[in-house]
Amino acid sequence: MENQNVLPLIGDKAPSFKTQSTQWFVNFPEDYKGKWVVLFSHPADFTPVCTTEFIWFQNHYQDFKNINTELLWYSIDWIHSHIEWLKNIDKNFGIKVEFPLLAWTQIAYLYGMLHPNADSSATVRAVFVINPEWIISAIMYYPLSNWRSVKEVLRLVKSLQTTAKYKRATPENRPENSIFWEKVIIPPANTMKQSLEYKEKYENKDWYLCTENNPNN
Repeated sequence: MENQNVLPLIGDKAPSFKTQSTQWFVNFPEDYKGKWVVLFSHPADFTPVCTTEFIWFQNHYQDFKNINTELLWYSIDWIHSHIEWLKNIDKNFGIKVEFPLLAWTQIAYLYGMLHPNADSSATVRAVFVINPEWIISAIMYYPLSNWRSVKEVLRLVKSLQTTAKYKRATPENRPENSIFWEKVIIPPANTMKQSLEYKEKYENKDWYLCTENNPNN
C-alpha cells in the first residue's frame, strides 16, 4: 500500500485496518460494531510522557467501557517492542494494560499522524473519537512533549454521545459549569417564530441560548 499520510477529517469514514496488537489481532472497524472507539497515537515506545498516559488511561479504562467506548492505542514501533514496553510498565508501576496497543506502520499514514515539521519519524499525539457508525466525530492533536487528559477525553466522548442521541449541545465545563451545571443546550432557533416559541418552551438566558435538564437524568 502506498504511503498517504492524509489527515481524515471530522465527518469522514474512519480508515479501516487489520493488524496485530498486544492483546489480539484487530480487524477495525468490524470488531467494534456498535461501540464508540478512541484511537490514540504515541511518538514511540518507551517514551516517558506516554508511559504516564498509559497508567492513567488504564486506571480509567472501566469508565470508558461504562459508556460503551473502547480504547485503541498506536505506536509506530513493532509488536515486540510494544510487548516489552507494557511488561516494563507492569514491572515498574504494577499496571497491566488491558487495551490493545496496535502494531502496523501504515496506520500512521492512514490517519495523518506523521507531521514532518514536528518530527521526521515519530507520530504526534493524535486522538480520534470514532462513533458506532465508524464516522470520525472528533480529532485532537498534541505535540510530542505534552500529555493528554483522561478527564478531557471522557468529557468529550460523553458530550458527543449526548449530541448524537439527543441532538443537544453541551456548555463549557459541563457538568461543573457554575451557571448551567448539567443542563444541555437546545440548537438555536432558525426563524423569528421559532425564537419566540423557544423562549416560552425552554429555560433560557435569551432566545438563542435555551437549555433543558440533562436527558440522561
